[in-house]
Amino acid sequence: MKRKFFFLIFLFKTIAFFSQASVYPEKWTLENCIGYAKENNISINTLRLSKNSAQQDLLQAKDSKYPNLSASVSQNLFAVNGSNGLQLNGAPSQNISANSSMTLYHANYIKNNEISKDLLVKMADLSVQEAENNITLSITQAYLNILMSQENIISFENVLKTTQTQLKQGGQFYKAGNISKLNFLQIQAQVAQDEYNLVSVQNNLRTNIVNLKQLLQLPSSYDFQVAKPDSIIVDNNLKTLQDVQNLAQDQRPEVKYSQLNLENSNVNLKMTRASIQPTLNLVGSVSTNYSNGNGGYFNQLGNNFYLPVGLSLGIPIYNNRIYKTEIEKSKIAIKQADLELQNTKTLLNQQVEQSYINLQNSLAQYESALKQMNISKESYDIVSAQMKIGSIDYVQLQQQRLAYIQAIQNYLQAKYSAVLNKQIYEFYEGNPITLK
Repeated sequence: MKRKFFFLIFLFKTIAFFSQASVYPEKWTLENCIGYAKENNISINTLRLSKNSAQQDLLQAKDSKYPNLSASVSQNLFAVNGSNGLQLNGAPSQNISANSSMTLYHANYIKNNEISKDLLVKMADLSVQEAENNITLSITQAYLNILMSQENIISFENVLKTTQTQLKQGGQFYKAGNISKLNFLQIQAQVAQDEYNLVSVQNNLRTNIVNLKQLLQLPSSYDFQVAKPDSIIVDNNLKTLQDVQNLAQDQRPEVKYSQLNLENSNVNLKMTRASIQPTLNLVGSVSTNYSNGNGGYFNQLGNNFYLPVGLSLGIPIYNNRIYKTEIEKSKIAIKQADLELQNTKTLLNQQVEQSYINLQNSLAQYESALKQMNISKESYDIVSAQMKIGSIDYVQLQQQRLAYIQAIQNYLQAKYSAVLNKQIYEFYEGNPITLK
């Protein structure tokens, strides 16, 4: 019986795992990663809930211009102490009432409150967009780190194959007496070092995969696979710095958020000023009652029907400077919001400029690194060929090998740095990030 029970638990868990895994792509493209994060990231969804809460506040603000309505029914019972003790004696009275009120004038407070709540909804939506932008850049960098690690592994595998071939030939030379035992041991050490280097870059790949999985908040047990693009092209076609800065100022959510925050601060000042203005309300109520012993129930309800309707005018006279203080603080808030807007625009221009500089530098480094790698590869091939015929010693081969490995590292770093910086720069421009 226990075996069946545990088998059922295992079966349900297996079904749950595969049903969950089925929603994931077999291999993740960069677009898959960005789309999944935008939809499922916990922090982003928390901001979406904040937006939903702001929408509820807006709905309440819209309804505040309509009359409210409340009703009450009270039933009074009484007990008397008789010969048989305390006894309940019927329903001597009942009151039924309904009350309603509606603001007719409050210096446009209700209208401005609705405007303010609508601005807060838009600001909440912009907070979601800003969070999506931030996670997009983080995922792009993590994804490109994986691609760089994969390409790095291929390069080190090729280097290892070359040194393994050299070891095989070195063994033949050693047996023939063409090289010393020291040179043969140096070649063995070279192979061991290349094997170590390969393991290191493989570990880097695993680390980068874990980093991206954590950004995507995927289960630890999930086998995450990245879809490698057909090609990674370094493109040096780009818009001028001024054009991208202008586009960023017009499109970026952080600027729009600060603009709406300034607008909302002005609306809040209008609402605060309304607090020192008279308030005119339309009030009304309807009520009736029944008393035991004064006639029939429905007759009394009809005869006692009461419907007063009137106007209520509230005039603030003196409130210990509370309203004046709030008005002055609202003015200060406007100045703070204006400074925040200026600071946001300044920081954005600086970020775009830094991105532009980073891109220019990485493109120049890429061109130099590409030339360096090609020259080092050709030199290494020549030295390797000379080593086969014994025309050079091991020290020269080792020097050229180390130069070639360093050239590979510089090239890959420059290549993916240029791709990342190009994506970031165009992202400020308003273009979506894609490796297609």
